Amino acid sequence: MLVHALIREDGTVGADELYTVANTLGMSDQQVRLCVKRLVTEGRFTHEGRGRKAELHATTDTLHALAPNADFLRHAFQQDAGLAPWDGVWHLAAFAVPEAARTARDALRETLVHLGGAPLQGGLYVCANAWEPYVEEAAHRLGAHSALTLLTTTDLRRGDTREPAELARLLWPLREIADRYDRLSRITGPRLTRLTGPAALSPAAVLTIAVELAAELTRAMEPDPLLPPQLLPHPWPGTRARELVARCWAALHERDQGQTRPALFRLYADITREAAGRAAH
Repeated sequence: MLVHALIREDGTVGADELYTVANTLGMSDQQVRLCVKRLVTEGRFTHEGRGRKAELHATTDTLHALAPNADFLRHAFQQDAGLAPWDGVWHLAAFAVPEAARTARDALRETLVHLGGAPLQGGLYVCANAWEPYVEEAAHRLGAHSALTLLTTTDLRRGDTREPAELARLLWPLREIADRYDRLSRITGPRLTRLTGPAALSPAAVLTIAVELAAELTRAMEPDPLLPPQLLPHPWPGTRARELVARCWAALHERDQGQTRPALFRLYADITREAAGRAAH
């Protein structure tokens, strides 16, 4: 997360910034070196130079991997702004992958959960959002597309329960997800105060706040199925937490003094501005 959060818009990560922010967050130089070595070995980055003068270059696959997360964040802000109302359709995915392809089967199962799916029965998952393009892309990549069945319904029942909001409470761990957003709000509030206050902040301090926010936002949103507001308790803490994060990213973007900043500064600021602009209209 630290390395990904510091990727600049040109796809590079400066080692000096990386080590400085890591040290501020309590990480040792050895931890950073081992992380960089692993990322290079896995083919996610290339490495040029030595020590703090070195530079990492994100590979095309690494940059592409960040795009779906941006899509989900954009959708979350659209929901918060009332721009993505639920149409009452449940989206289901079923698969029957043989034991001989267990690795692909497990990876597909994990992908469906990551995309917001909840298990209904063995090999059958449900989502409240139109996830088909992401599910099919994953199935193709894993070589399991021929074993995948996709369908939709407006009549979903579990036992005697068929009311949509009650089904959502049964199928997803909403309390745990809400607790993560409460934590995000508690962490974001003091950082917003620092970012909008009169005191000067060093470049390292600004980058450290950006990394902390990115990490906590990821922690909160990874298990979140991004259920439509109609299926969630009110008030939903995710809405408040993301509103605070949006204000932080706007403040971070305003503090950009023309320097080469992490791509997250612009990406998140653009997403929040898009949602605010659409809500205004």
